[in-house]
Amino acid sequence: MALSRIAQMHADEIRMHDWSDAHVRLDRAGHNRSDDRSPSEQLPQQQAGNIRVNAMWVTAQVLAYLDPNFDILEFAKECGITGLTPGILRAGQRGTDGKFQRPGTTGFDQSDS
Repeated sequence: MALSRIAQMHADEIRMHDWSDAHVRLDRAGHNRSDDRSPSEQLPQQQAGNIRVNAMWVTAQVLAYLDPNFDILEFAKECGITGLTPGILRAGQRGTDGKFQRPGTTGFDQSDS
């Protein structure tokens, strides 16, 4: 199943962004080190990848809450995330039985109980 338009746009931004120096600088959306005039310290590839995964999970939490057809496996792939099992990808979301906690909380909607 194809991602929703909004999910695809989020995935495009997460995939395009260079996360290798996210720990030391604030960057505009879609930062690319090849455009840097004064490159900063870079994280090792694995650590930069962890930041990308965390950005994907935070975004996926909202998208899954809003869209009952949201597929985290497809979203992660479109974000450029590889090498994680479906179980790990699903474990990064707060929810159970296809219901997700409200963004910014650890609570479920009353209709979900």
